[in-house]
Amino acid sequence: MGHSTEPRPWLPFGDRHDAGTRLALKLHHLRAQSQANGANPPLVLGLTRGGVPIAAELAASLGLPLGVLVARKLGVPGSPEVAFGAVATYGGFTHLTHLPFVLDHLRRDGYTIAELDAVEAAERRELARQQVLFGHERQPSVAGRTILLVDDGLATGATMRAAISLMREVSAGVVHVCVPAAPAGTCRELAALADEMTCLQPWPAMHAVSEAYLRFDQVSDEQVLACIGAGGR
Repeated sequence: MGHSTEPRPWLPFGDRHDAGTRLALKLHHLRAQSQANGANPPLVLGLTRGGVPIAAELAASLGLPLGVLVARKLGVPGSPEVAFGAVATYGGFTHLTHLPFVLDHLRRDGYTIAELDAVEAAERRELARQQVLFGHERQPSVAGRTILLVDDGLATGATMRAAISLMREVSAGVVHVCVPAAPAGTCRELAALADEMTCLQPWPAMHAVSEAYLRFDQVSDEQVLACIGAGGR
């Protein structure tokens, strides 16, 4: 296990389309697996919502099928960009992940269980909404298959942790995490959980995924639907 990097000096990603194109160049060897495995090629799963445009570009470039894994970060009340956990769902299964070291800090800082439970309840509602909207016919069986889990980047890695654990629960074969950029420490932690890890730019320190991009707009429901619609043609 390990991560694969672009040569330095690193160039920022123009947008998610550019990031997906550059990931596909790094993973071009997987095109052969698509041809060799016939009816059961590797499956590219984009984590909603930001990971789906990158996954769509990767799947199209490598000739691989595209699916969607719905995941939601559990953000700290008042600082939603900081995750204390995540919840993910796929094919009728759901997995909740907490980050114990963050929870310990929150408890010492006076956050109550009720406050954190309220965040989880709200994110589970949004998870259910997105699952109905995006998950229909985009979540084929993963049992025994090589799965490429794709997101637009990682900070704490909470959502990807939940996604990896969920894939283990549904008996996926090889679990390969694919991201354009992330903190090097997070890459090392996730490499120990996944079977393979590809990160084009493992930063010594990263406070927000947007730091790796020139353009990092929010991804809308409509954009996700357009990506998965194009991926199905």
